[in-house]
Amino acid sequence: MHFIPDELDDYVVAHSQKEPELLEQLSRETWQKVLAPRMLSGHFQGRVLSMISKLINPKNILEIGTYTGYSALCLAEGMQKTGQLHTIDTNEELYDLQRKYFNKSDYGKQIVQHIGKASEVIPTLDFTFDLVFIDADKQNYPKYLELILPKLKNGSVILSDNVLWSGKVLKPITKDDQDTKAIVLYNKLINEHPKLETVLLPVRDGLTISRVR
Repeated sequence: MHFIPDELDDYVVAHSQKEPELLEQLSRETWQKVLAPRMLSGHFQGRVLSMISKLINPKNILEIGTYTGYSALCLAEGMQKTGQLHTIDTNEELYDLQRKYFNKSDYGKQIVQHIGKASEVIPTLDFTFDLVFIDADKQNYPKYLELILPKLKNGSVILSDNVLWSGKVLKPITKDDQDTKAIVLYNKLINEHPKLETVLLPVRDGLTISRVR
């Protein structure tokens, strides 16, 4: 979803870093072969994720929601050479596609895939994370926040995707719309949490940056 005119959005993309060739290939294969390709982070948001990661230079990264691996590869661009990126997804059918592109990259040996429910996998990870990217099932965003906070230190950063939810956050919430209800609650939690300082960016469908105090 674009929140600025298409012409201006095109200008923004044209004047941002070029999409790496490997990510172009992954994007193309995702659109050709995988259901719901709009879930892909894509060129512009991918470059935003890459830039943030490079500024942080994290040792350990946690990604909740792998999809085809595009965002993981973007985040890995800023990772320390001795670091690891742990990425979690419930869809085991995408495992081989993810690994194919992870292995083609410079970060294949540093990326660890986990298949299963994030709420069950996160407690098993005995790491302190410098950077977390949440882009999974929206109803569990508040739960994921609760689970990751003990694994963060002062200065760690949480990135949260889809926090504008196609503008639904401004509209009356219907009784059966649990996703929007969860996103509205999550946005309130990370904005008011005493351990976090947060800014919400109108990047694509909304990207929140939260820093642990």
